[in-house]
Amino acid sequence: MIITWNGHSCFTISTADGTVVLDPYADHSVPGYKPLKLTADLVLCSHGHSDHNANQCVALSGKPCSITVETIASWHDDAKGTMRGNNIIHVLGTEGMRIAHLGDLGCELTAEQIDQLKNLDVLMIPVGGFFTIDAKQAAEIVRQLSPRVVIPMHYRQGIHGYPVIATVRKFRALCADPVDYPTNSMTVDAETPHQTAFLKNP
Repeated sequence: MIITWNGHSCFTISTADGTVVLDPYADHSVPGYKPLKLTADLVLCSHGHSDHNANQCVALSGKPCSITVETIASWHDDAKGTMRGNNIIHVLGTEGMRIAHLGDLGCELTAEQIDQLKNLDVLMIPVGGFFTIDAKQAAEIVRQLSPRVVIPMHYRQGIHGYPVIATVRKFRALCADPVDYPTNSMTVDAETPHQTAFLKNP
């Protein structure tokens, strides 16, 4: 399985069962990022905001996709959605592994959600705060779920990302086993060790 970070919260998951793009952003919706031109068998979006819901930026292949998809309802804020609305957590099953993308999660997980998210191989989690959970909250969720691979997302880096959200520095200081990747892609299989993977900004 190859995981490619396209920037912000957008990832491409390429597997033997198909290719999925998660949370594509619209052109000019996120400062610093170039327009997306992606192809996939399936597109999944966590909520309706333009920086997570740009289906038009992904060309569908028309090929069948046998990746299983579970959804977990959550909130985009800590006021039960009254500020920013709903958020969908996607859990993918492929190649004998479970991968979760938390979207724009803006609150702590409930006991039921924690139970649903146990035994993850990969967790993609927002860490920048303001619109989402912050570094401290993200680190606590990682502790609760204990996934094998953690990939932070939705943070500011240089000219990339919203000025009001934080860089990844605070989250990095709280995480275990950091690994820096020279590109924006990584391969995950049954032998990939526990780590927090810092993919290069595309």
